[in-house]
Amino acid sequence: MAHTLFNDEYKYHIKVKQGDVGRYVLLPGDPGRCEVIARWFDNPVKVAQNREYVTYTGTLLGEKVSVTSTGIGGPSTAIAVEELAMVGAETFIRVGTSGAMQPAIGVGDLAIVTAAIRDEGTTRQYMPIEFPAVADIDVTLALRAAAEKLGLTFHLGVSQSKDSFYGEVEPDRQPLAEELNARRRAWIAGGAVCSEMEAATVFVVSSILHKRAGGVMLIVNNQFAEGGHESHHPILDRLISTGIEAIKLLIEEDRVVRR
Repeated sequence: MAHTLFNDEYKYHIKVKQGDVGRYVLLPGDPGRCEVIARWFDNPVKVAQNREYVTYTGTLLGEKVSVTSTGIGGPSTAIAVEELAMVGAETFIRVGTSGAMQPAIGVGDLAIVTAAIRDEGTTRQYMPIEFPAVADIDVTLALRAAAEKLGLTFHLGVSQSKDSFYGEVEPDRQPLAEELNARRRAWIAGGAVCSEMEAATVFVVSSILHKRAGGVMLIVNNQFAEGGHESHHPILDRLISTGIEAIKLLIEEDRVVRR
């Protein structure tokens, strides 16, 4: 028998119930971005707030859609995806910020994530490491089409999903500096486009729940460039508009399939 918390009307962590969220959900990490993203919806309403989880629901093209923050990293992200799926969410798009892993990728560009390196611990409690963290093809194509339609610079490729932020940005001061640097060089040599902390979890958990998931990241740092950083606030609209347009495309495609 399932634990009673799974049978509660309101989900234990995110505090939403059946009917509170749409089939399509955008997943930022930062709770503060939920209201900003919700402004792109028609008739947005804040439906829940608990811990790192903030949820707004509105409509796009007449279809109910939502945005829920996941917090930072895999454990809290897995909880968000699990509980959103319990109340009817079917399509997840991670919308986050990341650092570039290739010299040619500029700050302000987008990374549309096709798969993720499982350089974290959460997904290992779901599936053996041999199981790939892969984005849904329809969601990925919708994100690519959205970025093309909006005329934005984007890069398709693999992301590194990690657990330690400072282990990646300041590896030389860590006890495992040699190993961290060697692994990072390997990801770069293999063609990884960006580094973030949630995509692998979104992809693996969605896969085992038989849900669709994809991810688009705004590049806010490039270690290869002089200066390397830029405030992401003026360019955040690039990320949000791509996620919004991708959901619209998916809604239109799904309506055709359902006919």
